[in-house]
Amino acid sequence: MSDDHDQEVGAAALDAAAPLQQCDLGIGGMTCASCVARVERALSRVPGVVQAQVNLATEQARVTVRAEDDPAVLLARLQRAVRDAGYEPRAVEADDADERRAQRELRQEGWWVALGLLLAAPLVLPMVALAWGQHLMLPAWWQFALATPVQFGLGWRFYRAGWQALRHGSGNMELLVALGTSAAWGMSTWLWWRAPSGHEPHLYYEAAAVVIALVRLGKWLELRARRRTTQAIRALQALRPDVAHLLPDGVRRDEMQDIPVAELLPGDRVLVRAGERIPADGVIEAGQTQVDESMLTGEPLPLARGVGDRVLGGSVNGEGTVEVRVTATGAASTLQRIIALVQDAQAGKPPVQRLVDQVAAVFVPVVVAIASVTALAWWAWGGVSVEQAVLHAVAVLVIACPCALGLATPTAIMAGTGAAARHGILVKDAQALELAPKVRVVAFDKTGTLTVGRPRLVALHPAPGVDEAAALRTAAALQQGSSHPLALAVLAAVQDTPLAPAVDLQTVPGRGVRGWVEGVPLALGSLAWLAELEPALASEAAWPAGWAEARRTQQAAGATVSVLAWQNEGRWRPLALLAFADEPKPGAVEALQALRARGLALAMVSGDQRPAAEAMARRLGLRPEAGEVHAEVLPGDKAALVTTLRQRHGPVAMVGDGINDAPALAAADVGLAMGNGTDVAMHAAGITLLRGDPRLVAAALDIATRTVRKIRQNLFWAFVYNAAGIPLAALGMLDPVWAGAAMAASSVSVVSNALLLTRWRPEHGR
Repeated sequence: MSDDHDQEVGAAALDAAAPLQQCDLGIGGMTCASCVARVERALSRVPGVVQAQVNLATEQARVTVRAEDDPAVLLARLQRAVRDAGYEPRAVEADDADERRAQRELRQEGWWVALGLLLAAPLVLPMVALAWGQHLMLPAWWQFALATPVQFGLGWRFYRAGWQALRHGSGNMELLVALGTSAAWGMSTWLWWRAPSGHEPHLYYEAAAVVIALVRLGKWLELRARRRTTQAIRALQALRPDVAHLLPDGVRRDEMQDIPVAELLPGDRVLVRAGERIPADGVIEAGQTQVDESMLTGEPLPLARGVGDRVLGGSVNGEGTVEVRVTATGAASTLQRIIALVQDAQAGKPPVQRLVDQVAAVFVPVVVAIASVTALAWWAWGGVSVEQAVLHAVAVLVIACPCALGLATPTAIMAGTGAAARHGILVKDAQALELAPKVRVVAFDKTGTLTVGRPRLVALHPAPGVDEAAALRTAAALQQGSSHPLALAVLAAVQDTPLAPAVDLQTVPGRGVRGWVEGVPLALGSLAWLAELEPALASEAAWPAGWAEARRTQQAAGATVSVLAWQNEGRWRPLALLAFADEPKPGAVEALQALRARGLALAMVSGDQRPAAEAMARRLGLRPEAGEVHAEVLPGDKAALVTTLRQRHGPVAMVGDGINDAPALAAADVGLAMGNGTDVAMHAAGITLLRGDPRLVAAALDIATRTVRKIRQNLFWAFVYNAAGIPLAALGMLDPVWAGAAMAASSVSVVSNALLLTRWRPEHGR
């Protein structure tokens, strides 16, 4: 059955089995791509499982199951399936106890490796001395005494895991090592036993012992390196403080109590002292401070926070002491959602991994067949002894271990997504990583993505004889208490200036606001509404001098124009013309230039009238005349526009932040959601930019490109290594000792190459 057909069947199963849920399962004992394939097959056969993905680098499985099944029973079945497949089911490592256990296992493995090398060294040194003309070969019984503990002590894990693989009709790395080293040890023992008395035959104990010691050394080095790829997750988990200072309502501060953070509930009030980590997401109710959110969002500078401002759990409080009202805890908190997104990306498989899975399914049986043919060919036609023929076969078995193949993709994904997360870029799925380098056009929603999304008062034209500052204070007084974006812009313009009280306020939806300030009836709203209140003002001729030209100028620049008027003797008279406009986001122009420098086509999507959209586009450095502006686009038409752009340019990346952007984000080849936007947009997108900085778009495409490049490099070298190594071993140009060293080096080199991604920094942050 073809892989495409499998994908179609899987997709149909996902649709038919809704609702679905996911569970994670730790798996111990996996060593290569063949192990991954076997565990996936075992998990997929469990009733209720829709899909199973196993990650060798994290030693975890992400299993999609039907939600109606009993979770406890299903988890037990999954664990039983893993154990029956010959591996150890574990809890997903997430707490300090598991971290300590992992470190303890790493140390224990290090001691076993040291013992193996110590026992193998006397077997190798005589061979080295022989190259210098020194004959220091140990007696046969000494070689036997040194090699046997290595073979059946350190090598026992290979026998156990290899036997489990055979029981289930498959093969793995351990089976190859067990077969190869057993052949070398057994052949040496046979030659020693059959040798005439007083004759010292040439033995191959050193091949068996050194191969096992080197393979264990390679796995230990690989394990150490792989742990570095999970540093991003561990660093995020370490952000959670253990204790929160709870301030029960109505209780004095000196009566607060320290409780575990896990016991916090939304609505609780907590005290956060200077230098402490904020225990949960919340809103500041008392105090002012600066908050360091760099580990969460990648924002390098501390941010000022005061009463009413939102703070994130895990961020570091600055010099001030604040009281915070908790708004989200546990899985609903920003920190936990970030951790979940990173884990999702690291658990997923990009399409390129399918090739590895297909190869791994048949790799070990093919290698065993090649080794058998090698031995027979050398013995029958190569003119060598049986011992030498077997030795060539052993080299084939040892060098062909598919460790590098299994590690090539997951280690690169983990390193890349971890580096991205440290700089505020969350990759939700691995497929987005693989598609991002293919993007040819980047489409941006305008408001809130390329622009600040909050109108600012950009101009105020008072009527003749009216003081500009007084008109501004009057407009602000009328807007007190309003949350309308234009009202907030007026209030921001007067800052902390004392304002007269307003009474009898009346908001007219879509028009404006009316009320009384210091005994004067006032209205602030659109020109059309003012014309309704005072029909004479429908004509520009009745406007104060210069207003008509000012209105046309501001509207051509994309501004929204409002009028402040007062009522005198039953007539409404204009006091001031106010112009409001959005502003480009800091870094937006630089972001577009960086994308253009990458050779990408650009597009801005806006629901504004074309003159206003084009005016903002020119401020951003876009070219309306080149078709880079798509104005008057209804929310429901954005997804269709993505399809049009794909037909015109190729794969599309869509950047947005609002609910109305969600369909377009989902329709795009790669969706990038601004983290300051809505949850709907973030769920629809494959990549989330935590800071809402448009420069992160180019950074996200850059780290995705580098990650995919590392995956391809790793797969290339892993395939080339086997493609070159197996023929060399079969032709007798590689003995088992060098084959074992090369096999161990290949795994370590693949992981080390992936770890180069951890040094990545965004261009704009360097």
